[in-house]
Amino acid sequence: MRPPLVLNRRVFGGVLTLAATSLVAPVVRAQAPLERSTVSIAVGGKATFYYLPLTIAEQLGYFKAEGLDVQILDFQGGARALQAFVDGGADVCSGAFEHTLRLQSRGMPVKAFVLQGRAPQVVVGVSHRTLPGYKGLASLRGRRIGVSAPGSSTDTVCRLLLARAGLAMQDINTVAVGVGNTALTALRSGSIDALSSVDPVMTMLAQKNEVRVVADTRTLRGSAEVFGGPMPAGCLFAASAFIQKNPRTVQAMTNAIVRALKWLQTAGPSDLLQAVPESYQLGDRALYLAAFGKMREAISPDGLLPDDGPRTALRALAVVDASIQPERMELARLYTNEFARRARDLLKT
Repeated sequence: MRPPLVLNRRVFGGVLTLAATSLVAPVVRAQAPLERSTVSIAVGGKATFYYLPLTIAEQLGYFKAEGLDVQILDFQGGARALQAFVDGGADVCSGAFEHTLRLQSRGMPVKAFVLQGRAPQVVVGVSHRTLPGYKGLASLRGRRIGVSAPGSSTDTVCRLLLARAGLAMQDINTVAVGVGNTALTALRSGSIDALSSVDPVMTMLAQKNEVRVVADTRTLRGSAEVFGGPMPAGCLFAASAFIQKNPRTVQAMTNAIVRALKWLQTAGPSDLLQAVPESYQLGDRALYLAAFGKMREAISPDGLLPDDGPRTALRALAVVDASIQPERMELARLYTNEFARRARDLLKT
């Protein structure tokens, strides 16, 4: 059990004066009229830290400053948000990078255009209550493991860990429990024996000694241990045709997200609490800030996808998804750093 995080200004990498300076940073606008001013974004669990840059861009008015009216459609889990996007219910999806691999394998050309997270932030914890004799991943055989939704990042991390421990998916039972309070209730009621989820839920459960953390991808080191290399996580992606047709609109979205990423690099505790809706904080501000301290390293500093990240994602996904055929994947078609580079240069990051 890790000791509780001691909070102070240094944990958050900056003082309030620096964060305040970023609030008045120059607004970055598209140089020509946007192709469209209204855009919808599907997201799976917006209140989680996984999507914090999206929340900051919305709450601090960065989308509006770019001339955008962004409608954020929130679903219980990334897989459900992805399905809504595939069904045409949203223009853009804010979700895990590995979803672009799955869609390409199904013949759907999509492309990620700005990275929000450079580590998945998924934590796997085993219930002290229902599995007190846990001896290793093999102890999960025949047990129930909660994930946000089938096909989500929480599911992918769970499957990858089990596969490397020599367990097949038929050896365990995965249960869709969503995120937030629904996941908490599932673990505390004893309806699941382990939980693969994100913060702030996992920090709450760990601090209250309700789970034993057995895998943690909130840091770059922890992520590399699980995935074997840099693993791009939350990003904005859209159909390649949408990006080609609406480059200025995509640039405006990217500008807003990169500005939010920059803000998060120096934001202090009170800045974060003021920017994030109170309902996201699970009724415990100190715990929310502790969770932020644990995952802050996972936030992308500039929105750029690492060049070797897509290959790491492909290797990991090929282990858990038989439909993924690495030799047929065209990784260069899955992402572009063109928009993030332009936004970074405009913001002088």
